[in-house]
Amino acid sequence: MLKEFVIALAASFVIASPLFAMAKEGCGGECTSCHTLTQQDATDLLKKVDVTVKSVKQAPSRGLFELLVEKEGRQGVIFIDYGKKHLIQGAMVNLESLQPVAAHMQDIQQPKQITSLDVKTIPVSNAITIGNPRASKHLYVFTDPDCPYCRKAHLELKKLAKIAPDVAIDIMLFPLQMHPDAYGKSRAILESRSLDVLDKAFEGKEVPSPSKESSKKAIDENIAFAAAHGISGTPTLVMPDGRIEVGVRDAETLKKMLEAK
Repeated sequence: MLKEFVIALAASFVIASPLFAMAKEGCGGECTSCHTLTQQDATDLLKKVDVTVKSVKQAPSRGLFELLVEKEGRQGVIFIDYGKKHLIQGAMVNLESLQPVAAHMQDIQQPKQITSLDVKTIPVSNAITIGNPRASKHLYVFTDPDCPYCRKAHLELKKLAKIAPDVAIDIMLFPLQMHPDAYGKSRAILESRSLDVLDKAFEGKEVPSPSKESSKKAIDENIAFAAAHGISGTPTLVMPDGRIEVGVRDAETLKKMLEAK
């Protein structure tokens, strides 16, 4: 599982799990006087994760090292506790400002901020469609079967299909790197082209194992398209006119958005 683990980008909205490894009791001085982690040490610790460690700094919160890492041209931060036993992924957020904080904030490559795209460029051959496949109006949804927000959105999309029969909902499977099992599930869904398998995946149920190279190619194309167009989180909606909307919307709201001129 670790072999498929990849980085959650620092621009992500995911908040790190509260696995805080605190400094030893009685420690009140400079953390670096007792706790160190070299770049080589970090590389050795992460050899199973297959990432390149670019830099190591003390995290904004005591008890953690912050690592700037890179994989397949994408950068992000992860954390290792002082005991060097646990890896923590996600963004660290200041509770007062509710803004992400990072020791490597100036070093992180920020994703492109794109608000619209040409829908004709979306690789819809890699989609599975909910609703009326012959509809003239299309809603494109970049989604991840292991994303909890996407699971909520999936229920709303099924409702939308019932109240908006003039809309084709094209599901663009986009497994996030922070969900190591989502890639295989996404391939399985595409291989089956089955709405039943799609539903099972979003319900957390077991789906068949993928076996075709074509599904790997299709999912990789979806991932590459998303990266090229600044799509880094799920669910991300692309409206018929190309406008990009991020986050969950209920079915009625979506219907109104689709009806708006």
